[in-house]
Amino acid sequence: MVIRPFVQQDLTPLIELTIETFRPFYEDFFRTLVGEVVFANQHGNWRDDYREQVAGLHVPEQHAYVAVAEAEEGIAGYVAWSVDPARRNGSVTILAVSATHRRHHVGTALCEHAFDKMRTLGAEVVEISTGGDPFHAPARALYEGLGCIPLPVTVYYRQL
Repeated sequence: MVIRPFVQQDLTPLIELTIETFRPFYEDFFRTLVGEVVFANQHGNWRDDYREQVAGLHVPEQHAYVAVAEAEEGIAGYVAWSVDPARRNGSVTILAVSATHRRHHVGTALCEHAFDKMRTLGAEVVEISTGGDPFHAPARALYEGLGCIPLPVTVYYRQL
């Protein structure tokens, strides 16, 4: 596996990977948990939201970057991050790993790559977040394994 910088030809495969990765959360977990009205209001267009978000992740002139993990059979995953040089702070925006490459340390390698790049750009602290639900348990384990400290946050939704 090789970790390399994003190139424009990666855009469509990264959008597809993101949708594939997070579909179970939105369709199987979140929708069931909150019901149709809240789901439609909050994330009813989640696929289109990701299409737009992923297209804007790599903007080096704004200190926003994407790195791609490439395996023999194609893209194994990617990580997007940004750096605020004035605050010396980095933030992982998104991490997605293909189902066939999960549990093979791809996420760890991508995070460590992003952390190294952030350090090079002057960051002293990194922020990375994920959900507290069962779907995101592997991500929480990964981040804690990387030495990140969890900060409990609770978000509530209610149909009016």
